[in-house]
Amino acid sequence: MRASVVLCTHTLDRYGDCRAAAESVLDQTHDDVELVLVSDGNEAVYERYEDDFGGRENVVTHCNDENVGLLDSRNNGAEVATGDVVVFLDDDAVADEEWLAKLVAAYEETDALAVGGRMVPAWVAGKPSFLPEEFYWLIGVTHRGFGPNGDPDEAGEVRNTFGSNISFRRDVFLELGGFEDDIGGRQGTKNLQGGETELCARLESEYDSGVYYVPDALVAHKIFDYRTDPGWLVDRAFWQGYSKRGMEVFVPESTGEESDFLGDLLFSFVPERLGGLVTSPSVAAVLQLVFLFVLTGAVGVGYLYGMYVWG
Repeated sequence: MRASVVLCTHTLDRYGDCRAAAESVLDQTHDDVELVLVSDGNEAVYERYEDDFGGRENVVTHCNDENVGLLDSRNNGAEVATGDVVVFLDDDAVADEEWLAKLVAAYEETDALAVGGRMVPAWVAGKPSFLPEEFYWLIGVTHRGFGPNGDPDEAGEVRNTFGSNISFRRDVFLELGGFEDDIGGRQGTKNLQGGETELCARLESEYDSGVYYVPDALVAHKIFDYRTDPGWLVDRAFWQGYSKRGMEVFVPESTGEESDFLGDLLFSFVPERLGGLVTSPSVAAVLQLVFLFVLTGAVGVGYLYGMYVWG
């Protein structure tokens, strides 16, 4: 089974990380890999693609006519890909060498139409002591409470995985029309999210199928210093709450997992943390508990603002 990995970037500022991501794809143990490199309207990036990877039999390079954003870039990459499955990886991530082998095995062993794996942190600026694992999703990392039955170590069907570790049977992806660029991406300073969520909601609606989650299909997400800044995290949480309300408007059935997570957070994780403070008190544990409430509040305020904007 051929796996086509679509990797996009838009600026030379990110090219070094993008190249590392590309090399991790070419180093996969799976024996039938195609790397599709998409430049989002930047000729200089495309020229670097050609210089570094052009001419390789298993590499396709493409340049958009103009800057169209990540989701449309991914759609364009899927169009020129030739694989049985199309896989998406971010330009600030590095895949484990067994990543594609694990994803492909899930397709071959199940009737899955979409398969995704686990995101793990690569702490570029060091691990922040105050950030609770329940909110690792803010930094693009698989969080505590994710997965079938809320267990990130358990394989099985989920609504969606992160956009940097998700794949689809290519014919199904194209039949669905790919990502809807009006849903995800940036609009001014509003860090709106939800491209993979919306697409997977359509997958569920059309095919009655979710994403098969493979916890040992690993991708490391580089966590740069700005992503560990408390102010950035609170801002990110606010816009995530805003996006959740937007997704409810566009795809009413898309936010059930968030409701389940909130229930686990309030009635399971918080009591466990309070109990842990009694038995093993520490400054880090106190900070994480406080920040858990701060981030939950920021998500809530963002959601209320979304209700005001979206109705």
